[in-house]
Amino acid sequence: MHVKSRQIALSGILTALAVVILLLGGLMPLSTFCCPMLAMLVLLPVQEECGPRIAGTAWAAVSLLALLLVPDQELALFYVVFGWYPLLKSHVDKCGSRLVRILIKLLFCAGSIVLIYALLIFLFQLDALAAEFRAASLALTAATLGMGFVTFLVLDELIGRMQCLWHQKLRKRFFGC
Repeated sequence: MHVKSRQIALSGILTALAVVILLLGGLMPLSTFCCPMLAMLVLLPVQEECGPRIAGTAWAAVSLLALLLVPDQELALFYVVFGWYPLLKSHVDKCGSRLVRILIKLLFCAGSIVLIYALLIFLFQLDALAAEFRAASLALTAATLGMGFVTFLVLDELIGRMQCLWHQKLRKRFFGC
């Protein structure tokens, strides 16, 4: 029973911290992409200690609260779409060659970006965002997408390193085992 209550407490506290990080991101204009990444990293200990089912539940709770509470809808949608990537990463990393893994990750990233902006423009009716895309040149849009791919691959590497750091050092500090 002690282990189960520790898992519930850990997931609850880190879920609340992830929501706070997303709320702070709504206050700072340049943190639209940084805060969802930080919120993903905050939930890594939940995945490592409690398993994918509880981590998925924590992601769903943070996603729902983000959609309801965060004033920046773009930030909230980025978390909703990309926030479950650490759960997917463990499966993708088991795939064949390194090239196949990178292609799968880039396809996930591209599909997620298209989904986010389609939802923002067509479902949420953000006309300012649509006007921004119309005003931008194709080269600028392609360069931005390329930077997004590079950032996503860096995030992927960071998630892997943070998982190693959790197992090698941080877990001992928090749980003494």
